[in-house]
Amino acid sequence: MADSKTRKNRCSFCGRKEDEVGFLITGMDGYICDSCVTQAYEITQEALHGTSGKKGTAALNLKQLPKPIEIKQFLDQYVIGQDDAKRFLSVSVYNHYKRLLQKDSGDDVEIEKSNIIMVGSTGTGKTLLARTIAKLLHVPFTIVDATVLTEAGYVGEDIESILTRLLQVSDYNVEEAERGIVFIDEIDKIARKGDNPSITRDVSGEGVQQGLLKLLEGSVVNVPPQGGRKHPDQKMIPVNTKNILFVCGGAFDGIEKKIAQRLNTHVVGYSASQKSAVVDKSNMMQYIAPQDLKSFGLIPEIIGRLPVLTYLNPLDREALRAILTEPKNSMIKQYVKLFDMDGIKLTFEEEVYDYVVDKAVEYKLGARGLRSIVETIMMDVMFEIPSKNKKTYQVTLDYAKQQLEKANIARLQTA
Repeated sequence: MADSKTRKNRCSFCGRKEDEVGFLITGMDGYICDSCVTQAYEITQEALHGTSGKKGTAALNLKQLPKPIEIKQFLDQYVIGQDDAKRFLSVSVYNHYKRLLQKDSGDDVEIEKSNIIMVGSTGTGKTLLARTIAKLLHVPFTIVDATVLTEAGYVGEDIESILTRLLQVSDYNVEEAERGIVFIDEIDKIARKGDNPSITRDVSGEGVQQGLLKLLEGSVVNVPPQGGRKHPDQKMIPVNTKNILFVCGGAFDGIEKKIAQRLNTHVVGYSASQKSAVVDKSNMMQYIAPQDLKSFGLIPEIIGRLPVLTYLNPLDREALRAILTEPKNSMIKQYVKLFDMDGIKLTFEEEVYDYVVDKAVEYKLGARGLRSIVETIMMDVMFEIPSKNKKTYQVTLDYAKQQLEKANIARLQTA
């Protein structure tokens, strides 16, 4: 009897006792430990999806890839307008896939990557485009913010931290990370602060641009897997950026003046007035050229490594009105969903939508302004209604006006 009590169960696969493993799972005629379960899962994944352990580009072929038109149609479900930017982004992502799948055909033709830079005022959808296309991709994708980057040795994040994020997204699978796509947001914040030399270093401007050159062009970079300064003794991971596609986005606030100056210097005399008559002054961003980025403060070397330049149109009333209700994840649908979780059917008067759009146009806040205004209108409702026994609630125009006046929404107005 004592032997049966002291006898310990063993894993039927590896033979280890139950006190030598994390736990044992009991079956009909045997046991399996947690380690063997993990190994069995990994073996199954490799058998189903190839050697990478996760389904990546190695398991894809050209027929399975989403075509540029299909990528744009997917973006259309979430992002209103911006057809030019969607086309550029769709083609670049599709060509990135084809670069990864290209085989040695013996003709010495090697497809180079085409990094992208998107320029558009705040609230026009640059970051939303990046987040949306990440849902569709079969390669690792990450979004990083350029505002926190500084030169090596200064307070802030090193340039290599961009690749650290990509490694984390790909579960530290270096082969997968080297096929990924990186969206660098707020790229305009690392512009040169001025052309005049000074005794102080531009550690978050030109210094960061110089550091980005090796990443954008393609080179082997030693990446700290857990970040730069908190773990100085960690072992570096070499990552080749040759096949990593970089997409940059920035508001470039004030670049319209640079564009206007360039357009006015092209011609003189009588023909100048003829040329200026066809310029759309309400959307100067559509005339952007690489030399405008240089005038703004990007160094020529980094502009040359971002060969695809596209722009986002400013949002007009029609676009803002559509953004409120039409996308799959539109703001109105989000609020309806929130109330539906409490068993309340939320509706809006049509006039409310037009009122919100009018205020967003007045304050020049773009799509983000829509969120601020609707949130202000709905705050008291969201606070009170869940505690009441109402099954329906309609937001009226009078109520919307009352809430905005109460909240002193004028503080959102930009100068």
